[in-house]
Amino acid sequence: MSQAPHRKGKSAAIVAYFTIIGSVIAIFMNMDKRYEFARFHIRQAFGIHFVFIAFAPLATGFDNWMISFSLYLFYAVLWIFGLINAISGNAQPVPILGNLFQKIFKVL
Repeated sequence: MSQAPHRKGKSAAIVAYFTIIGSVIAIFMNMDKRYEFARFHIRQAFGIHFVFIAFAPLATGFDNWMISFSLYLFYAVLWIFGLINAISGNAQPVPILGNLFQKIFKVL
């Protein structure tokens, strides 16, 4: 997808990146108009949060700071990448998992 200076649904796209609750709020914000830009970023943000919530207990269960730190760093990099793209109006998938998130969360 290409860049556009003023995307419709940009506020819902940005809200989606602020915790899993923000993703749920963004889904409701986008219910009426169903902007594709917002839907794209909601799927990306929901996927990032879901992967973190799913793997955080597993990573911390190893009781190894390197594994835990790697997960938190991976989460932070994906989150920052997605948030910057939402703010700048880009619809670029996050590295590694972005295209998978678009397929899995197609219903959002």
